[in-house]
Amino acid sequence: MDPILAEIYSTVMTAAPFVIGAYALMWLVLLVYLLMTALGLKRTEKQIAALEESLAQKR
Repeated sequence: MDPILAEIYSTVMTAAPFVIGAYALMWLVLLVYLLMTALGLKRTEKQIAALEESLAQKR
């Protein structure tokens, strides 16, 4: 193998765990954010339904 390529690969391969860890952390944060957003949306929809029912009863 070309010595320059070997040096580049050795540099990249030592950083690979950090890159993989960063991507895993990014996906985990994104998943938690989406889960929290979905739960908040569900709670908001329940509140809107309760308000609509309350308004329908007052009419």
